Amino acid sequence: MKKFIETIKNIFKIEDLRSRILYTLGILLIYRLGSFVVLPGIDPSELAALKMQTADGILGLLDMFSGGAFANASIFALGIMPYISASIVVQLLGIAIPYFQRLQREGESGRRKINQITRYLTVLILIFQGPAYLTNLRGQVPQAFVMEGAMFWAFLVIILIAGTMFVMWLGERITDKGIGNGISLIIMVGIIARLPFALAAEFLSKLEQQVGGGLIMFIVEMVVLFFVFMGTILLVQGTRRIPVQYAKRIVGNKQYGGVRQYIPLKVNSAGVMPIIFAQALMFIPLTLSSFAPTETMTGFAAAFSNFTGFWYNFTFAVLIILFTYFYTAVTINPSQMAEDMKRNGGFIPGVKPGKKTVEFLDTIMSRITLPGSMFLALVAIMPAFAMLAGVNSQWAQFYGGTSLLIMVGVVLDTLQQIESHLLMRHYDGLMKTGRIKGRSGGGGI
Repeated sequence: MKKFIETIKNIFKIEDLRSRILYTLGILLIYRLGSFVVLPGIDPSELAALKMQTADGILGLLDMFSGGAFANASIFALGIMPYISASIVVQLLGIAIPYFQRLQREGESGRRKINQITRYLTVLILIFQGPAYLTNLRGQVPQAFVMEGAMFWAFLVIILIAGTMFVMWLGERITDKGIGNGISLIIMVGIIARLPFALAAEFLSKLEQQVGGGLIMFIVEMVVLFFVFMGTILLVQGTRRIPVQYAKRIVGNKQYGGVRQYIPLKVNSAGVMPIIFAQALMFIPLTLSSFAPTETMTGFAAAFSNFTGFWYNFTFAVLIILFTYFYTAVTINPSQMAEDMKRNGGFIPGVKPGKKTVEFLDTIMSRITLPGSMFLALVAIMPAFAMLAGVNSQWAQFYGGTSLLIMVGVVLDTLQQIESHLLMRHYDGLMKTGRIKGRSGGGGI
C-alpha cells in the first residue's frame, strides 16, 4: 500500500504525465456527458421501451459499447462501432488491393491517407446505420418522436453522424495529447460505466432467491469470475519465447562465442482486435433487418441476435479464429524477422537462414496461434454459458466476451504507458518485480 501511494505521488510529480492523465480524464468526462444528451425532437420520458429492448441480447452489447448512449437516444447513440467496421474493411483491402498495400509501406504519409479513407468510409457506414437506428427507435417508441417528416429524419441522421465523428475526434485527442489508445479507452469507459449497475442487479436478484442459497451462488459466481479474469490476463500477456543463437566474433580472438537471445512470439499476438472485428460483423444482420423487414430477414436477424443461440455463438467463434489468424499475419511478418536476423548475423540453430527460417517462424506462429485463437473464442462465448447457468444477462457480459477482453487489454496497455513514463524519468514502476506487459504490436484499436 505504501509503494502504491508513493507511485501515485511520483506520477503527479511528472508534469508531462500529470497533464496527459488530466487531459485524458477531461476528454472522457466530455464523452460521458455527451452520452446523456438526447437527440433533439425526442422525448426522453418515453424511452422506457428502448431501455427494455437493450437490457440484453446483441442490442444490449451495442448499448454497452456506446456507454448507454444507444438506450438514451443520445447524440452519441451509434458510438464508435461504425469506425471499427470501417477499419476492418480498410485492413482487409490492405491484403487484396495493391494501392492499399503501397500506402501501408509509405510510413507516416501512408498512415494519414489510410486514416482519411477510414473516416470517409465511416461516414458512408453511418449513412446506413443512422436511418436503421431511427427506424428501430420509431418501432419501439413511436410516441417519443415529437416531430415528423423527411427533413426532420435527415436532420437526426446528420446529428448521429456528427456525434460519431466527434467521438472519433475525442479518441484521437487522447491518443495525441493524452496517455494513448484513445478509441480503446472510450470503448472501455462505456463498458465500465455499466459494471456497477450490472453487479448491483445480479446481487439483488440473488438475494431475492429464498430457496437454493442465492447468496452462496453469488459468491460462487465471483470466484468463477476471478479465475476467468486471471485466465484473460494470461491470454493477453502470454508469450512463448523461441531461442535464437547469435554467433558473434570476439574482437582480437579467433574463437567464436555464442550469445543466446530470444524472439518473443505471443500465443495471442492479435490482442483483442479479432474479437472486436468479429463483434462488428455480428451487428450487420441487425442493421440489414431494419432496411428489409421481411419474414426471412427478420428470422435471420433473430437467430443472430440470440446470445445463447447455437448459430450466433458458433459463427462468432469461427469469425474470431479467422480474424486471429488474419490479424496475426498482418502484425507479424516472418520474412522481415528472418531478414533482420540475417542482417544482424543471427540464426536459429538447426535451421538454414533465408527461406527455411521464414518457413520455421511461420510454422511456429501457426501452431501457437491455434490454441490462442481457440481460447480467445472460448472466452468470447463464455457469457452465453453464464446466462444459461442463470446469471443476469448484463452481469454475464463480464464473464468473458468483448467486455472483459477489452477491459483487461486496455487497462494493461494504459498501465504500461504510465510505467514507461515513470521508468524513463528514473522512478520505480508500478510493479515491484518485472514489467507490465500490454497487448501485442497491434496497439490500440
